[in-house]
Amino acid sequence: MYRIGEIAKLNQVKTDTLRFYEKQGLLTPSLRSESGYRIYTKKDAQRLRFIIRAKTVGFTLVEISELLSIELDKSNKACADVKNIVDMKLAHVNEKIEELNYFKVSLQQLSDDCCGGPESAEHCSILEALESNSSAISCVNNSHQQHKIT
Repeated sequence: MYRIGEIAKLNQVKTDTLRFYEKQGLLTPSLRSESGYRIYTKKDAQRLRFIIRAKTVGFTLVEISELLSIELDKSNKACADVKNIVDMKLAHVNEKIEELNYFKVSLQQLSDDCCGGPESAEHCSILEALESNSSAISCVNNSHQQHKIT
């Protein structure tokens, strides 16, 4: 049995994090002491480690809640249910990487085209490109047409 401070320290999280997880319905102490202290069991500690590991690989609290609901009812769920959640997350991460790569290329182009000198910004190539009606900043990846600055 662990009090809130003990389980927090054991898992290297703050007690506020545990309280937040409780408010979100992810983790509930199994017991309360007579004086109202939260008491966690080994099973609660395992659940907390599950939450922490899931957050470490990028799952949101909503996604973690979904995974926990499957975890609680494993015998009535399929491995495919879990894989679908992971595959959807992976697709989202890949989309984000593409978007960030587009931003990187565009920002690099802006930086490379600018002299960066001490002159007035009146004719700054970066500002001109951002103000321009032309496609001075071209879209390298067609999936990011909506971000094209024209």
